[in-house]
Amino acid sequence: MKDYNYLQQKWMANTYPNRTIILEKGKGVYLFDQNGKKYTDCMSNYGVNIFGYGHPVIHKAITSQLSKLITLHGSFANEKRAEASQMVVERCGPTYAQVYWSNSGAEAIEAALKFAVLSTGKNKFIACSHAYHGKTLGALSATDGDKYRKPFFPLLWNFTHIKYDDIQALESVIDENTAGFIIEPIQGEGGLIPPSKGYLKKVQELCKKYNILLLLDEIQSGTGRTGYFLASHEEKVTADIVCLGKGLAGGIPVGATVFTQAVTNKIPKNIHTSTFGGNPLACAGVIATLKQLNQPLLSGIQKIGTYFMNQLQEIKSPLITEVRGKGLMIGVEMKDKRNEILKKMQDNGVLVIPAGEQVVRFLPPYIITKKQVDVVVKIFKKVIVDLK
Repeated sequence: MKDYNYLQQKWMANTYPNRTIILEKGKGVYLFDQNGKKYTDCMSNYGVNIFGYGHPVIHKAITSQLSKLITLHGSFANEKRAEASQMVVERCGPTYAQVYWSNSGAEAIEAALKFAVLSTGKNKFIACSHAYHGKTLGALSATDGDKYRKPFFPLLWNFTHIKYDDIQALESVIDENTAGFIIEPIQGEGGLIPPSKGYLKKVQELCKKYNILLLLDEIQSGTGRTGYFLASHEEKVTADIVCLGKGLAGGIPVGATVFTQAVTNKIPKNIHTSTFGGNPLACAGVIATLKQLNQPLLSGIQKIGTYFMNQLQEIKSPLITEVRGKGLMIGVEMKDKRNEILKKMQDNGVLVIPAGEQVVRFLPPYIITKKQVDVVVKIFKKVIVDLK
């Protein structure tokens, strides 16, 4: 048997941590390595595989499209692209008018920033401390912290970073050159941090007051992750631009930047395009995914997410600082030993991922059951007890 872990480390750029296992296939909420060992997937490929693996409806839609047309430049019309565009705009809400398709969340952010400049004629932005919006150069300007940014200073865009969940901090830095404020409704990479109730509504009102754009990064928190199609829907918050990605296309790479008519009116032809953006294969995945995300399913995500969090909160351990999140976007902040916990969970057949400095992040597929949650919580508790 070939050592694919060795081969990947040898031939692929060394920019990722090495989780050491070789995963070959998936089914439902499970992944399997080359030796047949089964892992409960509580990371869904960083939020991408929201319906797990081999979902019959999504699988059928994508494989059917493979035999018809995979890619098509945006200058030609296509039934899948047209239908997916209508569906995603309408699901975001009646204040939105159009979508720009790309291939990743970072690309969706890049488009959002460029469209905000076109719309306002300004190029100064505000973002939050601990924010994560991607690693491409424009998105990296919005991302906070030296971890990803320092080697690339000076960055391309003019960003001021303020404290998250602090409305006074936002108001204090707005000036006549501010184009917009970009924010995650729940911070993901920064540590699974939800804002206080009513904060996002105050942000929306403040942006309107000062006539600056509100840009919502719903790449991780959107597409049903919190039990609402957009996390911002919980408090009926609307923005000028919304960014989506991750699981929107059922596992096929996708990015979507959705915006209002006022923004649309300022975007000229040819200013920003993508060869693969909105390809029929991805759009077939979008359509199938959105059809699955009905209200009963969203309500189910809220219920199973609440159950998951409650079970985690019942674990009594001096290692646990806090359990927080919404829906199936859950973080457990540890006092220390986070990376050891990730490794031990993997050894015991559960895949979880990091966030922030000391947070264990749970992003399971939406199809996870209470029985499967119970197994995950039992293993998590055992790992923590063993590490004392």
